[in-house]
Amino acid sequence: MFTGIIQGLGEVVEKRPAGGGMVFCLEADFDLTEPQEGESIAINGTCLTARNIHGRRFLADVSPESLSCTNLGGLAVGSKVNLERALRLTDRLGGHIVSGHIDALARVEERKAVGDFTLFTFSLEPELAKYVIEKGSITIDGVSLTVNSCSGSRFSVSIIPHTLAVTTLGGLKPGSKVNIEVDIIGKYVEKLLSAKSPEEGKVSKINPAFLAEHGFLR
Repeated sequence: MFTGIIQGLGEVVEKRPAGGGMVFCLEADFDLTEPQEGESIAINGTCLTARNIHGRRFLADVSPESLSCTNLGGLAVGSKVNLERALRLTDRLGGHIVSGHIDALARVEERKAVGDFTLFTFSLEPELAKYVIEKGSITIDGVSLTVNSCSGSRFSVSIIPHTLAVTTLGGLKPGSKVNIEVDIIGKYVEKLLSAKSPEEGKVSKINPAFLAEHGFLR
């Protein structure tokens, strides 16, 4: 589990095929304090397992499935990635609840300066667009962000200078592909609303009327 608050950048120092997938050797630009072999680490928002940790370097295996639905396959030696180590129960939840399971790739459609901020517009698969809501949370290449606006299969985010400077988002341009994880809470709510009791075959009692009655909807 992660929060979408990037701890630092990593650099791909080696990349090689292995078993239909890939093995990356990465070097973080921050100290991996108290490293634990096999710990989870998010690389551009993708939850992977860190092994052979030596100093700031570690290996990460990327499965064929992860290569097919993320932008990790396009990384080259020298590429920079966003890194976040797994959340501890004593950590601050500064972003939002992030699983590290990428839903799809999105495409940068537009980038423009708005004062000191940078406004990005992305296009997303239509079937995922329903989970994107205005002022809701979304994870882009592992970075927890707030949706500025959304319409159809497009949405925009406004990024502060600090985030551009300390993550890979500063290098995005129209046509760039990014990893997207939509807010997991929306998917759980959808599942509950459509669920039926296995014993009775009845529609779940959790429905829009129930949520409104208990103050979850207005």
